[in-house]
Amino acid sequence: MLKIRLKRLGAKKNPTYRIIVINSTTKREGRPVQELGHYNPKTKVMQLDLTAAQDWVKKGAQPTDTVKFLMANCNADGTLNYKKKETVKLSKKAQAKKAEEEKAAAEAATAEAGV
Repeated sequence: MLKIRLKRLGAKKNPTYRIIVINSTTKREGRPVQELGHYNPKTKVMQLDLTAAQDWVKKGAQPTDTVKFLMANCNADGTLNYKKKETVKLSKKAQAKKAEEEKAAAEAATAEAGV
């Protein structure tokens, strides 16, 4: 069975991956049937031949969960459609203060509804 999976490259603690089509019994760094692109998780840079990947899926190749996610979040030109999260992490003190304010607002709302 053919799999579409990631092949790890790069230095220690600095991974880069190639997206490849390979036999499922072959080792991770084995010789691929075809290379479809590359992905760098640190910089969120990806280049993928999406049409070739979809052709392999039609032929019966099974993508791994990670590759399936990358294919689903890929633009038409093969780049990653990455949106940076805009939530701000709060300190424990600020989280406690926010929770206290929300509790007071909830109590005020219930008191107002009960009147």
